[in-house]
Amino acid sequence: MPTHGSLTKAGKVRGQTPKVQARERHGDISMTRNKDNFRKRFILKRVPGQNKPGQKRRK
Repeated sequence: MPTHGSLTKAGKVRGQTPKVQARERHGDISMTRNKDNFRKRFILKRVPGQNKPGQKRRK
């Protein structure tokens, strides 16, 4: 069974691609995120998914 390409050319394109530095990522502070989630779920009575203003909570 013939192979698709040779192993001598493996990784050729990746090796030629210039290295791009990753951007710095920083998310919310976990305490703030948890507080927001608590407010949405229990105080505003929102359910997971898209919530429209005035939408009733599913039971």
